[in-house]
Formats: sequence, structure tokens, C-alpha cells
Amino acid sequence: MQTDPDLSQTSQPSQQRSPSFFAIAAAPTRLDARFMWSHPLHAISLGAGCGLSPMMPGTMGTLFAWLAFTLLDRYLNPVAWGLLIAIGFFVGLVATDFTARTLRLADTRLVVWDKIVAFWVVLLMVTPASFSAQFAAFALFRFFDMVTPPPLDFYDRPLKGGMGIMVDDMIAAFFTLIVIALWRNA
Repeated sequence: MQTDPDLSQTSQPSQQRSPSFFAIAAAPTRLDARFMWSHPLHAISLGAGCGLSPMMPGTMGTLFAWLAFTLLDRYLNPVAWGLLIAIGFFVGLVATDFTARTLRLADTRLVVWDKIVAFWVVLLMVTPASFSAQFAAFALFRFFDMVTPPPLDFYDRPLKGGMGIMVDDMIAAFFTLIVIALWRNA
């Protein structure tokens, strides 16, 4: 007579779920192209490699934003730009949060998507403008982004994760636009 084996005594393999799209892996030891392309959200956050620049990744990301704006501006009207910026902002909330959590850092200088989207806002508001006016906007934006003078730091402190990463650069863009408006109306 054949009996069924006692399943309570056998070890059953653990049920492993396939990792989700937003699963956080262990923090990487090296930040390189392999890390960037390990997940699409990292590629977005790192500005397709601008954030991996050994020197001034934020400046490289802002320069990339300027180049991308110059190339795309002939194809996009202001409404399309507004839509692209809005989508870019909301994608940035997710992407920058994901990359910061993966790196186990609140906000890292390697994440440059926030600078790209915020500088698009600046360029959209000042265009059409000469090269020197765009360069002045670039310099002002980088100043407000790097220095974070008061009251910028007041608005930045309570926000965490992707929201904090994205909003601080939007505030820098806002202050850049205020200075430009004051300068134009002086």
C-alpha cells in the first residue's frame, strides 16, 4: 500500500516574487554607466549620463538641458513645452526618489533630472532671447541652485524624497526668473 509523503516534514521552496519595477536593490559600490543603465529610472535621474560627470555634474545636466531645449524648441510650441515640463516633473518625482533611495542618499549631486526640467522652465520663460541672455539665465540658475540662499533653503528643508529633489530646483528656477524680470524692468 502506497502512502503519500508527509508534506509537513519537507521543506518547501520559498515563494519568490519577481522583483517589481520599483524594487530597491543594494546600494551600488560604483556609480558608472552600468549602474545608470541598470534601471530606466536611473538613466532618467542621471540625465542620460550627465550626472556621472566627474566634475560639476549639476552644471553638465544644466548644459544638457540648454542643448536639448535648443534642439527641441524648433519643434515644440509653448503648450507642448508646458506639457513636456509637467510630464518631466512628475516622472522626475518618481525617478529621482527611486535613484536617491537606491543610493541611500536624500539628495545626491549625481541626480540631475531636476536641473534639466527646472532649466527648461527658465528657458521657456526667457525665450526668445540672445545667447548672452540665455547664458545669464544659465549663470543665475546655477547660482541659485548651488548656493541655495535664504529663503530658498526654508522651502527646501521640509520636503523629502523626489519631491524635495525636484522642488528645490523649481524654486531656483523661480528665483532666477524673478531676477531676470527685475533686470528687464529696471
